[in-house]
Amino acid sequence: MKRGLILAGGCALACLASNVLAQTMEERARTAAQASRIKSSDSDALQSNYLTPGLGGQPIATIDDSLQFTPSLACQKSATALEILAQPGPGGDITTLRLTRDKDLDGTFDETLNVPVPISGICANGVIACNQASWDQCRNFQWTVGGAGEVRLAQVELTALAGCYCVNNSCGDNLVWGNMASVLKDLGGGVVGALTTADPRIGIAQAQIDGPVIRYTGAQMTACTANPSVTATAYRSDPAAIQGDAYSTAEASSLFQALAGSAIGSGKAQEIRACTITRDIGVKSWDYDDIMGVGGSIASVTSCGAGCRRYQIRGPGNCGNSPPIHSATFDPIAPDRILSARIVEMGADDWVQARVNGQIIGSAGKRPWPGEALPSGDCRISDDPWVEHTTIDVTAQLKAGAMIVGARVRGGGEGNWGYVTLEVQVDTACEISEQLMDLCSGYAADPACHLDSETVDGVTTFRNGVHTGLKPLPSTRLFGTGDCSVQYTRDFFERSRRYACTIDLGSAPQPDLTRGAYIIDHSTKTLLADRTITDDGTVATSTRPFTMPDRGSVATCEPICKTRAPKANSDVAVDGIVGARQNDPAGWDIFFHSCTTNNACPLGEGEELISACGCLDDFPEAVVMMQTVRLSGADLVCRAEAR
Repeated sequence: MKRGLILAGGCALACLASNVLAQTMEERARTAAQASRIKSSDSDALQSNYLTPGLGGQPIATIDDSLQFTPSLACQKSATALEILAQPGPGGDITTLRLTRDKDLDGTFDETLNVPVPISGICANGVIACNQASWDQCRNFQWTVGGAGEVRLAQVELTALAGCYCVNNSCGDNLVWGNMASVLKDLGGGVVGALTTADPRIGIAQAQIDGPVIRYTGAQMTACTANPSVTATAYRSDPAAIQGDAYSTAEASSLFQALAGSAIGSGKAQEIRACTITRDIGVKSWDYDDIMGVGGSIASVTSCGAGCRRYQIRGPGNCGNSPPIHSATFDPIAPDRILSARIVEMGADDWVQARVNGQIIGSAGKRPWPGEALPSGDCRISDDPWVEHTTIDVTAQLKAGAMIVGARVRGGGEGNWGYVTLEVQVDTACEISEQLMDLCSGYAADPACHLDSETVDGVTTFRNGVHTGLKPLPSTRLFGTGDCSVQYTRDFFERSRRYACTIDLGSAPQPDLTRGAYIIDHSTKTLLADRTITDDGTVATSTRPFTMPDRGSVATCEPICKTRAPKANSDVAVDGIVGARQNDPAGWDIFFHSCTTNNACPLGEGEELISACGCLDDFPEAVVMMQTVRLSGADLVCRAEAR
């Protein structure tokens, strides 16, 4: 039995999978389209499935209901932004009218308004308060919003109100209770209109009626800012300003400029080129051996202070005709950092002659030794040594390049030595260099390029050709190491830029459209013609059968029906209630409804059918009515005197 169940289950899964795989591409497309129509076939479906939950911060499901997500379409959301309670009194006037509002849209009611007067009439943008159960001593109020954002009623003339009608017993019995839904909608519409006029960011997604209460779901829609002013509303009072603003916006819009100068319109193309402006700060530590290189007959090296050394070139001599020359080579690796080079001492027993690059610059001994010839006097005198402390400056020779310092020694006997001491002072202080590596100067100077974006030390200052208004603060960075560690504060260290440059394509090759033209000219409803170029460059033509998939049937229109419901004429004008001036105040309200899927007309309460479901066309009737009103108005004559 267990094995049989397993086999049966496996067969069921296999059959289900085969059914899914057996669907053609067209069938899968039709299934997906049907699922989409269920979610978005009409305005009610769009509102219930997407708009209302989206603005209310509620989950939205995908078309196949396989996934849910909660979008954030507004800056602040509120399940109930406004709630209005209306209840009539014995005389038919609305004696209880309370507005409760979530003013800051944080989910909590924080404003309540109890209207202190009985409401005898309702207008599209206000209310009318009269003596109860009558149309006497009437006062007119308009819905407005105060400076602190609170809803209030301001007394105005009747001409400032629109669409007014009477609701108390002077116009009929039980008008409020009998028409509670429309009364609540009219009251709420006036309040919502005042709120959205004062703060265009507020959007109302849904109105729900529950007995004598209407609740509005709303959210901030258009501006995530604490400022309720939206600049676009200024065009209502100054429509001409939109032209100048549109031009300014177009000039500042990189997208508009890119389209205006696009290749398809002007034969030009645009390239994005990146570059940087970098502040290069280098810190180099110098050691003595990084500045001077020394080699040769150096007898000793001693320090004479910071960055100072003394080199003694020393050796024995003879009393012959060719006294030896002991030399050392000084190589200036960094000549600019050499401060001084001096012969500070010469000493010998018997004579020494100092030479720089082969030139005689001084001597020490019993008598002077100024030339190539040997000095006069005895050799091997074995007397006290002779020392010369006269300073000889050789800085210029050392900075000019490698310098050879020689000590020519003549002597004999027990002494027989001579030396020359060279003192070299160098600058071992930290070397700091600063320069701007501007790789953007070429693009900045090119009139065909404009700045598209810029980032300064991580702060975006330009985006899409528009200045963001952001500016980085001066920053401090550490450079170098050890004793040569320094801090520098600068306005910026690196700018990364992107320039949009327009390139003239000139005689750019035009695309080959001959193949498309051939297909269009030679194809039929059942044959698809084509022309291709083979690898060897020849042109090959071909035809093959071609059929279009069945497009299915589409309804010629959305079926609607026309109904009517009786209505007493309780409209209000400056001279009073309109129905009181008519022989028969009874009239009709006309309604149009979208028919249900089974082609039925959804009649409302008290409605009767005028035209059944179908493709109704009342345009001729509407034209006749508008023409009648126009001609009637043309015949009216206003006079100042009463008649």
